[in-house]
Amino acid sequence: MIRITGRISLDPREIEVSFIRASGPGGQNVNKVATAVQLRFDVRQSPSLPDDVRARLEKLAGNRLTLDGVLILTAQQHRSQERNRQDAIDRLAALIRQAAVAPKARRPTRPTLGSKKRRLEAKGQRSTVKSLRRVRSSDD
Repeated sequence: MIRITGRISLDPREIEVSFIRASGPGGQNVNKVATAVQLRFDVRQSPSLPDDVRARLEKLAGNRLTLDGVLILTAQQHRSQERNRQDAIDRLAALIRQAAVAPKARRPTRPTLGSKKRRLEAKGQRSTVKSLRRVRSSDD
């Protein structure tokens, strides 16, 4: 089991890993060896995720989520398959960890009297500076 949080663990069988060729520079090695990793995780069908975490994960995934609800992560930073595989799994775990934390509800606040006064004073000073820059016509 892959431990994500205290209450969430993933079964490694839920994660599908395939190896692909990495893009970008790298000499002849990049053309011969499939070191990049493409990780697929079915968010909608996963029995390991609670409903609230699933909904937040879908929102966090953005365009990495297919229409079928499969999250696709690609890792190609390292030169070895194993390190890229571990990097992809770590990134998946971090994304699920982030989705596991419910966002705090924003409590509306009002600016303090002091901050209102400071803002108006700054506006007045700026207005004075700009008015001094104006070109005065000879008619004035």
